[in-house]
Amino acid sequence: MVKRSCPSCPSEPGGEEKKGRGNPVSVQLFPPELVEHIVSFLPVRDVVALGQTCHYFHQVCDAEGVWRRICHRLSPRLREQGSGVRPWKRAAILNYTKGLYFQAFGGRRRCLSKSVAPQLAHGYRRFLPTKDHVFILDYAGTLFFLKNALVSSTLGQIQWKRACRYVVLCRGAKDFASDPRCDTVYRKYLYVLATREQPGVVGTTSSQACDCVEVYLQSSGQRVFKMTFHHSMSFKQIVLVGQETQRDLLLLTEEGKIYSLVVNETQLDQPRSYTVQLALRKVSRCLPHLRVACMASNQSSTLYITDQGGVYFEVHTPGVYRDLFGTLQAFDPLDQQMPLALSLPAKILFCALGYNHLGLVDEFGRIFMQGNNRYGQLGTGDKMDRGEPTRVHYLQRPIALWCGLNHSLVLSQGSDFSKELLGCGCGAGGRLPGWPKGSASFVKLHIKVPLCACSLCSTRECLYMLSSHDIEHHPAYRDLPASKAVGTPEPSLGAGAPQDPGGVAWACEEYLSQIHNCPTLQDRMEKMKEIVGWMPLMAAQKDFFWEALDMLQRAAGGAGQGPPPPES
Repeated sequence: MVKRSCPSCPSEPGGEEKKGRGNPVSVQLFPPELVEHIVSFLPVRDVVALGQTCHYFHQVCDAEGVWRRICHRLSPRLREQGSGVRPWKRAAILNYTKGLYFQAFGGRRRCLSKSVAPQLAHGYRRFLPTKDHVFILDYAGTLFFLKNALVSSTLGQIQWKRACRYVVLCRGAKDFASDPRCDTVYRKYLYVLATREQPGVVGTTSSQACDCVEVYLQSSGQRVFKMTFHHSMSFKQIVLVGQETQRDLLLLTEEGKIYSLVVNETQLDQPRSYTVQLALRKVSRCLPHLRVACMASNQSSTLYITDQGGVYFEVHTPGVYRDLFGTLQAFDPLDQQMPLALSLPAKILFCALGYNHLGLVDEFGRIFMQGNNRYGQLGTGDKMDRGEPTRVHYLQRPIALWCGLNHSLVLSQGSDFSKELLGCGCGAGGRLPGWPKGSASFVKLHIKVPLCACSLCSTRECLYMLSSHDIEHHPAYRDLPASKAVGTPEPSLGAGAPQDPGGVAWACEEYLSQIHNCPTLQDRMEKMKEIVGWMPLMAAQKDFFWEALDMLQRAAGGAGQGPPPPES
């Protein structure tokens, strides 16, 4: 309610006492255009909060006129409304929440910093760090080249400080990729999948759009190579696999087919023209009924996710095949493109692919890990390799998943919409902030996560997090059916009692038996730490039990039990 003086209104009883207070007037009497204009001057956070107070303000704060003015204030150079049902609201929130945050592992500063934000960018959709710089693709198809400031450290090493300036690398980009290895020192070239207008037949003025792949030097942004495809072929994703001399470019079409071509990167900088052969990949030749939705790759393997949630694998080296599947029985070195189907209980939504381990997230938000577990990078609480997808029980509904060389990261969201970063595996070099000795289970990392973080990436020198909220991107997770919510006992646990369908009581008895068989108190402490890592607890609960066990272990060591063993 708003109060104002109105002399023409009759005075109320006791008007002398209420003189100067005025008569209450509803804000609904104001013209809607005036209210929307006033609301548009509020910060975005206050507009969203005001819209949650009542039905009237919800309609006012959700009006496109309000968000059009807010969008013009946030991005004055943005002229297009963009796509979507609510284009101005979507555009305003995308530009309000966009940001690239990083935390360097080396040096004395261990805090989260933010890079420069291009004013021309229409939100942030994807990013990729290279050896010297960072590349960001926005929702309008513009690829930005963020140039980094390099400073010398006290040890004489060159360290990355921040992205200090930016330029537009190209427009009309759909996707981009670089060397798939975790170490950014190998990322010399940047491959950009883009759409370009090509001149038509000679003698006519018509033109047609054709997809092409342009190759740029990451150090300078100079284009060194370009290949153009027929206008009838339309692609939506590009990934790389293999080494420099035999680089395979995999292209995913809008129809879900995979095409590949081979490029020798060592000859890209030579001024000559040659033709490359575009061929249908074997996964699309042998399984023509499959429609691939997305793909991921590293230097020696490729993973395909179909529109029905199925997962197929290509492994090109015997060592990685053994790490992923635990055997070489089905590996054929003469037919490395043969797709292998993974057996999974539900539809897979997205994945993360490391060098010799991988992570999968299904439609119910469950996380499955597979592969080498020498450093505990699978987060299963132990260091035993897994030759098939194994569920991590204490994690669910992640926002993003990332697998590195020997560690894994999960971006999750709490019930209060706050986000936290969990990690497991090797902690050397500061790659798991707060856990220098690593962990075989996912633990909460000592890092403040931005409220709208949506993706992450970790290199040898730095941890990156991309922030950009899209109101059209709704959570795709489904609720687990009641018949599957409790779960069934795993074969290794035997048959549980009817009143214990999940085998929980049986597992606890087995844990107690293992602790009882430990000869010393210190061994029992270590075994208890392992069991806490196996149990389906929240990350905060695991941290609490581990800290408590460390305190008891130190107290027991000071009471004459000998020096405490190294921290697990």
